[in-house]
Amino acid sequence: MRLGHIILNQTVTTSTMDDAERLAVAGAEEGLIVVADEQTAGRGRAGRSWHAPPGTALLCSVLLRPPLPPDRLSTLPLIAGVAVAEAIEDCAPVTCRLKWPNDIWIEEKKIAGILMKATTSGERTERVILGIGINLSTGPEDLPQAATSISGACGVTVPRAHLLESLITRLQFRYDRFLGDEGRPDLNVWLNRTVYLDEVVAIEDDGNAVVGRMCGVDGDGALLLDVDGMLRRIVAGDLSRGPVPLTPHARLDE
Repeated sequence: MRLGHIILNQTVTTSTMDDAERLAVAGAEEGLIVVADEQTAGRGRAGRSWHAPPGTALLCSVLLRPPLPPDRLSTLPLIAGVAVAEAIEDCAPVTCRLKWPNDIWIEEKKIAGILMKATTSGERTERVILGIGINLSTGPEDLPQAATSISGACGVTVPRAHLLESLITRLQFRYDRFLGDEGRPDLNVWLNRTVYLDEVVAIEDDGNAVVGRMCGVDGDGALLLDVDGMLRRIVAGDLSRGPVPLTPHARLDE
């Protein structure tokens, strides 16, 4: 199914993810995209809010119905992140990096994020909603200190329609390959863009922190962390740089 065969444009909505979910329950086909000028209750990962002044960001949600079991969906946010990075680079003279699990960065500042919601039934995936937010011209006064926008990063004004067109093209390509690989794509395309690889990092989840050297990700997209010489698999949490950057292949005890 072609992504973007139906695009629903909203002036104001609570959340494009809520809109896409409601339309999916009503029987909407895969590929539907909901776009909004403004969200009053937009959300990010871990229940955080996502707010941008009207017209300053690309706020959209994509309805997918992958014919894959639920345990094959975990790499989809990483692959979608690659597509978002490629789309931004298509439209602006910037280089995007990726921060596990779902952030897109320019010069160590967040410019975009992805949130995935999957609805499953037993071994069957009913639907997936991909929520995507990209800061186009959001001013620094409306952004957290660790965030930026395309115009803020490079001084270029990118029309939202132009970025959406590029995003659809890039996401279609990556999604088709994701399906062809049955949910187990080659993640080197993600690793080549990731931040903190081979550095000491901290992962915090629900008040608990784990510190170790970031080794990469496994085939499921889980973070691999070297903790005191033992490889640990992390499936969720907030990633941040640790106190001491390491050179590639350095040991934690050096």
